[in-house]
Amino acid sequence: MRRPKRLCPGVGGEICSICCGTEREVSVTCPLDCEYLQEARQHDKPVALESAKLPHEDIRVNEKFLRDHDELVVFLAGTLSDAAVATSGAADNDVRHTLDALIRTYRSLEAGLYYETVPENLLAARMFRAVQEGIERFRIEQRQELGRTAIRDADILGVLVFFARLELDRNNGRPRGRAFIGLLRELSPAPAGSDARSRLVIP
Repeated sequence: MRRPKRLCPGVGGEICSICCGTEREVSVTCPLDCEYLQEARQHDKPVALESAKLPHEDIRVNEKFLRDHDELVVFLAGTLSDAAVATSGAADNDVRHTLDALIRTYRSLEAGLYYETVPENLLAARMFRAVQEGIERFRIEQRQELGRTAIRDADILGVLVFFARLELDRNNGRPRGRAFIGLLRELSPAPAGSDARSRLVIP
């Protein structure tokens, strides 16, 4: 019988280093601030996506687009992050379903229709609603500040597609994996003087 080696906040007790490595984000839901999880993240080797496998290939997202819409990128990163953290049990795969549903919804808007594609996945559906509400608040604040809505549905769609590609790039394949959610937290609104754009990488 292995002797417990470390305190695991995910199981609320001790766990051996071998079980920590094999069960991390598999049978154990690891807090994002766990020091052992953060250490493991440094050794993750995301597999670069081939351009032919990128979702929604017809939508171009380049560095200029991200620079031009940096405020929207940071806002949506924070909104997705908050929604994921507030949804108990949510993992990267659930965020993927959320993004897919949001993209389908904003594609319909671009086509001149409005068809809200709510995910069947209950966790994803909860996050979907939270993000939609966040976007509406963002638009209201813009109208109050600028007297108009500067954000376009096409801009939101482009940023959502960027995050969908980034999720595929960062997903570590573990059932309870939250590497992408952790990245969203890093990209979320930061203290004055920091630059979230420097952490953006186009997959």
